[in-house]
Amino acid sequence: MLSTHTEDTMTESDFIINTFFLLFCGCLVMFMALGFAMLEAGSVRIKSVAVILVKNIGLYAIAGIMFYLLGYNLMYKDVGSFIGTFSTWVPDDNAAKSGDFSAGYASAAGWFFQMVFVATAASIVSGALAERIKIWPFFFFCIILTSFLYPIIGAWTWGGGWLADMGFKDFAGSTIVHSVGGWAALTGVILLGARRGRYGNDGKSFRGNSLPLVTLGTFILWFGWFGFNGGSQLAISSVDDAIAVAKILGNTNIAAAAGVMTAMLYFVLMKKRIDVPLVLNGALAGLVAITAEPVMPTKLMAMGIGAVGAGVMIGATVALNKMKIDDVVGAVPVHLAAGIWGTLAVVLTNPEASLMTQIIGILAVGGFMTATTLAIWCFMKYTIGIRLHWSQEDRGPDLAELGVKAYYMEYEEKTTSM
Repeated sequence: MLSTHTEDTMTESDFIINTFFLLFCGCLVMFMALGFAMLEAGSVRIKSVAVILVKNIGLYAIAGIMFYLLGYNLMYKDVGSFIGTFSTWVPDDNAAKSGDFSAGYASAAGWFFQMVFVATAASIVSGALAERIKIWPFFFFCIILTSFLYPIIGAWTWGGGWLADMGFKDFAGSTIVHSVGGWAALTGVILLGARRGRYGNDGKSFRGNSLPLVTLGTFILWFGWFGFNGGSQLAISSVDDAIAVAKILGNTNIAAAAGVMTAMLYFVLMKKRIDVPLVLNGALAGLVAITAEPVMPTKLMAMGIGAVGAGVMIGATVALNKMKIDDVVGAVPVHLAAGIWGTLAVVLTNPEASLMTQIIGILAVGGFMTATTLAIWCFMKYTIGIRLHWSQEDRGPDLAELGVKAYYMEYEEKTTSM
């Protein structure tokens, strides 16, 4: 995250404008929580929808609480090379109240904008593990992810730690947010295993229940991404910042569009029939890919980055299915695979970026997240258990864990009452 304003020229008006800008962009990113919920709800079978809704609102609440209690200061306060302080965040705007506006924006605006990012990382994990993970082990994992794992990666990079010192570049989080969520999702689906029958003769019956909901979720995520990437400029009060934000939004949009068209062309040319969910994921892969560097590319280059992101996503989807790794929404191909590509692609347009440093950053984040999340999933698997019993899975998570259905048909009510 970067802003071009200079501390000694900040005025009260600049401070107010930037604070409003960050709060507005944070609200756009918060809206992405609904996008994830709708995309996941449409991607699962009808017997699993209610649990998806509970998981998504629960993980957002957990992210807000844990990032306040511990995560924010661990990520930003007095960071050395690897970690900040184990303390609760306290807003501090005394300097601004005294006429010193060098902070750029209100401290609570900065906290809120960062908090919705950590919620995004947790949302990525939810969809991949859908339809067979227990609710409470998932929530426990979210507590660890949002209070420790994500903030530690953030301290290394945006917090000014060792990767930042090396010159690692990730403007809005292709690796810091999306790959972090993607690595956690990958280890989770491997330890959890595929849904019963997913790769058997009846595997085609595992299609989602609502393409309109998946499409709605995709468009909401696309819309929210303008706040995700645009807000990462952190300021809009100067001419340079305003121009940068405008360019970011344009590049973000065109990368997603290129991802859509790449997926469409692939299926028309190679399969003769369009796969709707994967075309929608093409948009998301393009968005993830451009997130690492949305300022520097030309529009044509942004199109190329988004297009390759979609291609990487399709290749990763095929590879996971061949290995019988069951990722319900395609979170790993979209957020991890496209995130890695986007982080590498920074060197194509940012002259300050080093390919070796970008690779080191990717490997460091991947190694840390793989080791820690595998340990957490394994610990829960062999103690409290992370997967529903096969009978509960067949019955459906909604009835097994919540005792309700997401949709009640009129004829079911009549039959029950007879």
